[in-house]
Amino acid sequence: MSENERRTRTAMGEDLALAFETHRGRLRSVAYRMLGSLSEADDAVQETWLRLSRSDTSQVNSLAAWLTTVVGRICLDMLRSRTSRREESLDTHVPDPVIDRLDRTGRLDPEEEVVRADSVGIALLIVLETLDPAERLAFVLHDMFAVPFDDIATIVDRSPAATRQLASRARRRVQGAAPVPDPDLSKQRTVLDAFLAASRGGDFEALVAVLHPDVVLRADSGALVGGAAVSKLVRGAKAVAEQALLFRQFAEYARPALVNGAVGVVTAPDGQPLSVTALTIVDGRIVAMDILSDPERLASLEFGGVLT
Repeated sequence: MSENERRTRTAMGEDLALAFETHRGRLRSVAYRMLGSLSEADDAVQETWLRLSRSDTSQVNSLAAWLTTVVGRICLDMLRSRTSRREESLDTHVPDPVIDRLDRTGRLDPEEEVVRADSVGIALLIVLETLDPAERLAFVLHDMFAVPFDDIATIVDRSPAATRQLASRARRRVQGAAPVPDPDLSKQRTVLDAFLAASRGGDFEALVAVLHPDVVLRADSGALVGGAAVSKLVRGAKAVAEQALLFRQFAEYARPALVNGAVGVVTAPDGQPLSVTALTIVDGRIVAMDILSDPERLASLEFGGVLT
């Protein structure tokens, strides 16, 4: 190979890398919604790059569509592998949260609003975890990223009509199970402040008042703690209020945060994260509390300046 040929190949490789970087954010968003895991999403995006770097894309008309198809296929394989070896209960599994700072008033600047608009709630991710891998792929790609069914069909190896049915089944399950939170962050913040004040004050009745009667608390603690499983699923306002009072000593360390685009809490004694709680608030009351307290997973998260 001549020096000119070597330089040409190097330049082409650099151009390809630059082109890939323009799509990285979208690919990570697709993979996160598919997998509910930030580390696995990053792995899927990296594998997409490796496949791109080894492929001849000279005949590719749309790099964005090609990359979306590839990352979709990778995520589908990962989901199927996970389903075959899953041991933990989905009842208490909480997906990786995306965390950022939250202003005391709950207001965001225009740039932060754009980021929030592109976020996906923990409650929706939990419902997505219950879908068949092919249903999840069809729903995520079509309903969230407007990928045509013809393109999705090649990934799931079905006809476009059958793929449309996959998305339709997933959509019905999502609409029936995923609550739609109040969009106003300042109102969410008011509810959170009332919950924290009641927790710190040990006020059981005030806690019950801010909780929906059918509230669900899901706590994912990962490995065993002290020899006993502490992951749990708790239903009902009184039962959840009792749980809040059991852990009231940690309420003083609660730091309001933006968790997947909604108001949430990072509990961090001495600046060390103990848990992240995603709240789903509907009509001024908390309908879901999803708590991640798995030390190993917490250690891998980015806290968006909440701990500083």
